[in-house]
Amino acid sequence: MNTLRPLIQTPFRSILVAIFFATLATVSYANPEISVSDDDTTVIVQNAPEQEVYVFGKNVIVKRQAKGVLAIGGDVTVEGRVEGDVATIGGNVIQEENAYIGGDVIIFGGSYKPKSQLPLREEGKETVMFGVLEDEIKGYAQQPSTLFSPSFSVSYFVQRIFVTLLWFVISLVVMTIAPGAVSRSVTKVQLSFVKVCAIGAGGFLLGLVLMIVAAVWLPTILSATVAAMVMLLFLFGYLFGRVSLQVAVGKIIQKRFFPANNRSETLAVVSGVVFWTVLLSLPYVWVLALFTIFAVGIGLVLTARREPKRSSSASASLPRANAI
Repeated sequence: MNTLRPLIQTPFRSILVAIFFATLATVSYANPEISVSDDDTTVIVQNAPEQEVYVFGKNVIVKRQAKGVLAIGGDVTVEGRVEGDVATIGGNVIQEENAYIGGDVIIFGGSYKPKSQLPLREEGKETVMFGVLEDEIKGYAQQPSTLFSPSFSVSYFVQRIFVTLLWFVISLVVMTIAPGAVSRSVTKVQLSFVKVCAIGAGGFLLGLVLMIVAAVWLPTILSATVAAMVMLLFLFGYLFGRVSLQVAVGKIIQKRFFPANNRSETLAVVSGVVFWTVLLSLPYVWVLALFTIFAVGIGLVLTARREPKRSSSASASLPRANAI
């Protein structure tokens, strides 16, 4: 009953629905039995058996009864009964003695802490823990502005340098494995950026809607399959979109700021990687830049066609992996 399961067996339905509703409000309650402590750090649930409680940046204590609880950036302490799932992102789930949880316990960035050796749980329900980055997730939830405007420090700049080197290597590998695909993508970005970005943005939003609808209406296996396929599209789109944008922007930078006798594919890749790393490090601007990468990458995937016959003029402008 309290056995840890691999993340691949996570109940996707519970996680996706919980995260979706949690983004809609800081605290969702319309019940006099739910109140906030005087120091505004804890939501206290008395007797709300039909209420789903969603909290952002606060702890939750269930004194008597609730239908379900999700806390982002806070701990959930169950002293009474929760008939459904209990989930937290960046916090812990604490189950007091004689407390009851009828659904799954889902924890990202924290741990499950029952006070009894045999906690009262519904038979067959799962406990899923992914215990990393607890402090970071909790800090972002309690101070969301830090997510959009990161604090600059020595470690932050070291991390940016490492990211720059990593994406330079990734770009070289992708261009070596699929030079033709990268070349066509760069050309498409240069010629039809707005169209590709619009198609990709629509695909991105449609993918999110599909995951939510699948989580609500489809069986767990089917919803997990849909979620995996959409996430694979997002992952591949981000990878391919970033590499293509780095090469495309690098070529523009090289053409405008470097003399004709001092140009190479390597220099173009380095310029593009540095540009996008800096852009993704700027406060607030990185959100738009990240969405642009997703939109362009997904747009390139959705508009991909069989390789056309190259013309001599087009092939001259394409990146060559063997020249790097």
